[in-house]
Amino acid sequence: MEIQFQEAILAIVVKKEDREKAGGGVPIFVTENEEEKIRVAQTLASVLKGMVHDLGNGVFILVKH
Repeated sequence: MEIQFQEAILAIVVKKEDREKAGGGVPIFVTENEEEKIRVAQTLASVLKGMVHDLGNGVFILVKH
């Protein structure tokens, strides 16, 4: 039997100073600066076959639609 997620938050990516904005329950990747945050989010999206969404408060979430 194969189990597939239809929709899920896969990860959260934040800069170090924004980490208190990230909740728990999924992996949280903390980066040093905006460029690294973008690079990490794009790489994770590619590897996990997900989409990056900017919440506008310094937090990126990776979701599987």
